[in-house]
Amino acid sequence: MRYVKWTLWLAVILLVGSFLHYNLPQHDIVRIVGTENRRVDIGENSLFWSRAEVGMTNSTSRDVFFINAVTPGGSPMEYRNEDTGWGWPPYFKIDSFGLQTRAKDLVSTPADPIWVEVTHYGWRNKFFTIFPNAVSAKRVAGPDVTVIPWVSIVILLVLAFLLFMLRRMWMQFRERMIDPAMVRAEQAFDRVDAGVDDMRAGAKGIWGRLRAWLNSWKSKPRR
Repeated sequence: MRYVKWTLWLAVILLVGSFLHYNLPQHDIVRIVGTENRRVDIGENSLFWSRAEVGMTNSTSRDVFFINAVTPGGSPMEYRNEDTGWGWPPYFKIDSFGLQTRAKDLVSTPADPIWVEVTHYGWRNKFFTIFPNAVSAKRVAGPDVTVIPWVSIVILLVLAFLLFMLRRMWMQFRERMIDPAMVRAEQAFDRVDAGVDDMRAGAKGIWGRLRAWLNSWKSKPRR
C-alpha cells in the first residue's frame, strides 16, 4: 500500500506541476525573424488552442497569427498569437493584432539583431503541433539579459500559502472532529468486544452447568 500511496502522490504532483508549467507565464529571449498569418485546421489538439468563440469564427478552421523567432543559441522557435478573451488561462488578451504589428516592427537580421523578450504560456511540441501563445513582446538590451518571473513567483507563493492554510484547517478539523470520533468509535468497539466476551463466558458457564447436570444423571446408579 505504501507504493500505491506514493504512486498516487507522484501522479498528483506531476499533474499539478504540468498544469502550472503550461499556464504560468514564461519568458524567452529571442530574435524575431518573421511573422505570418496561417490557415489552421483545429483537430484533436484543440485543447491547446484558444477557444473558438474568442476568434473571428466558430469554425474548426481559422486564420491564426504566428511569430517566428530564433533563440540566442540558433534554435528555431514559433509562437501562435491568439486572443484569450475572458477564457482560460486568464490573461485577458484581446490585442493579438497589436502584438502582431509590434512583432513585425521587431523583425531583425543576424547582422543587426534585435533581441526581444517574448512572454508566453504553453508548450512547443512538433509531434502534436502545439505552439505556445505569445502574450507580449518587448525589446531588451541583449541576449544575456536576466528576466525575473515575478508573476509566477507571486502566484506560486500565494498557492503555497493557500495550501499551507488548507493543511492547517484540515489538521485542526481532524484534531477537533475526526480524532475524537475515532476514539469514541474505538471505545464503542471495545465495549462491544467486551460484551461479546461476557456473553461467550456466560454461554460457556451455562453450557458447562448444563453438561454437569446431564452428566450427573448419567452417573446415577440404577435401582
